[in-house]
Amino acid sequence: MADIPAHLVKKLREMTGAGMMDCKRALEESDGDLEKAIEVLRVKGQAQAAKRGARTASEGTVQSYIHANGKIGVLVEIDCETDFVARNEDFAAFAREVASHVAAAAPLYVSEDEVPEEARETERRVFREQAAGEGKPEAVQDKIAEGRMKKWLEESVLLHQTHVNADKHEGRTIEEMRAALAASTGENVVIRRFARFAVGD
Repeated sequence: MADIPAHLVKKLREMTGAGMMDCKRALEESDGDLEKAIEVLRVKGQAQAAKRGARTASEGTVQSYIHANGKIGVLVEIDCETDFVARNEDFAAFAREVASHVAAAAPLYVSEDEVPEEARETERRVFREQAAGEGKPEAVQDKIAEGRMKKWLEESVLLHQTHVNADKHEGRTIEEMRAALAASTGENVVIRRFARFAVGD
């Protein structure tokens, strides 16, 4: 195991905000390579966020967004574990970012778990028929349908979508933003539900 100098541990801590022992272990695991150590910490952060997913999120906030022309409105409920985090400005800002994204991107579901089996089957059938109509060989029609199905889920499921303000959020998906907030707050963060209203719909 590499002997890690204290200044390197301090530098990694400043770069990532992770605990001293976590930084030391990550550097040991990566033989003193800072870039690899950052990657190790990121992977562990995601694993910790997944563990937090089992904890109850019974506090939270409801935020709204009305599009400038007053013709589209969104309500979102984002939950966390404590009232302390629910009142945190970063938490409320995340909820508002999700609301503005929902207004622009019009997702149909929060997560893949919410997609009904009938909806999946209908889409698969349509994609198979499209592939057949395009003259694709029968042997590859299912594969084409599955590829289009994956794309449809990416477009329809909120957590899979890249935030519409890609420059501001560095091309991250809503799920990546949610996981980052969970990691920074140390709490389970759940996008519970949304409602999107559009005049004439």
